[in-house]
Amino acid sequence: MATVKANAKINLTLDILNKRADGYHEVAMVMQAVGLFDTIHLTQAAAGIALRLNTRELPADEKNLAFRAARVFLDAYHISDGVRIEIEKRIPIAAGLAGGSTDAAGVLRGLNALFAVGATADDLAALGARLGSDVPFCVYGGTMAAAGRGEILTLLPTVTKAWAVLAKPPVTVSTAWAYGAFDRGKPPSAPQTAAMIDAVKSGDLERIAAGLSNDLERVTQKAHPVIGEYKRILRENGALNSLMTGSGPTVYALAKTEREAERAAEAIRGTHSEAEVFVVPLEGTN
Repeated sequence: MATVKANAKINLTLDILNKRADGYHEVAMVMQAVGLFDTIHLTQAAAGIALRLNTRELPADEKNLAFRAARVFLDAYHISDGVRIEIEKRIPIAAGLAGGSTDAAGVLRGLNALFAVGATADDLAALGARLGSDVPFCVYGGTMAAAGRGEILTLLPTVTKAWAVLAKPPVTVSTAWAYGAFDRGKPPSAPQTAAMIDAVKSGDLERIAAGLSNDLERVTQKAHPVIGEYKRILRENGALNSLMTGSGPTVYALAKTEREAERAAEAIRGTHSEAEVFVVPLEGTN
């Protein structure tokens, strides 16, 4: 048996540069792993792929990205045996936290250990790029700059001496919808990723927090004003800054200490009992 943690991610920046001929968007981002994770257990089987989850909100067949990751891995390494996969979900679904992508990456890492293939992280990331734009980052974790569709990655110094508050309102957001709404809206502001990369390299958390930026926030917040309300409460209660991650709707805030993060989290819990709220550290590479 192999057991792996599959960490959620947040976007420190998300710049949308243009729409590509293949229908995807060219982006520039800085992504950061956080200490909220799903746990994945993998057991060798005689044949086939069996997937079990602790939720009925997600499919347990080839419609699930984790299931498809197992198929891609077994085919790539010509493995005739099968695998049983059990996923303990903690990361909220459709939340902008890469829950599906990190489960797929976790399956790739877990199968690599289970079958003692010896694939490198780069090998697994290349497989992950076939599955989704965020999967390669989730193979590595830590702090990384991303380009292309999100699959061209550059390792950055890990931002770990900080805490994050994650607050998800009771709404779901389709990534496809968010990008479509962005395309129909006003042009974005100037890209912020280059400045964020410099801030990360400096190690200055206040500078990092001041540079948080997400081009999708405007369109998702317009549809779900509660996002702006969450951000205001977090900022007024000890957080350095707050931002929506990915296509949303999860809002996160950065804080220097766990105590400051808990203060901000309690403010959200006290005013919005419907929110799913987590206080977690920032995480290094896998």
